Amino acid sequence: MSAEKSPLLEEPKQFVNESVQLIKRCTKPDKKEYLKICQAVSIGFLVMGFIGYFVKLIHIPINNIIVGSA
Repeated sequence: MSAEKSPLLEEPKQFVNESVQLIKRCTKPDKKEYLKICQAVSIGFLVMGFIGYFVKLIHIPINNIIVGSA
């Protein structure tokens, strides 16, 4: 075997090194940040729920008009 680095093994090694660097830089959110994330997710769920509700509210009468007339 030669002393050259195998290009086949270089990519996984680079990926592992970058992954380790990322994990070392990550931190747990503090209580304030965690509550902000929970609040944002809750608002997102509510908004998407209302959008779905209004789409269904509009879809049912239109569907009845189309299917009822056939």
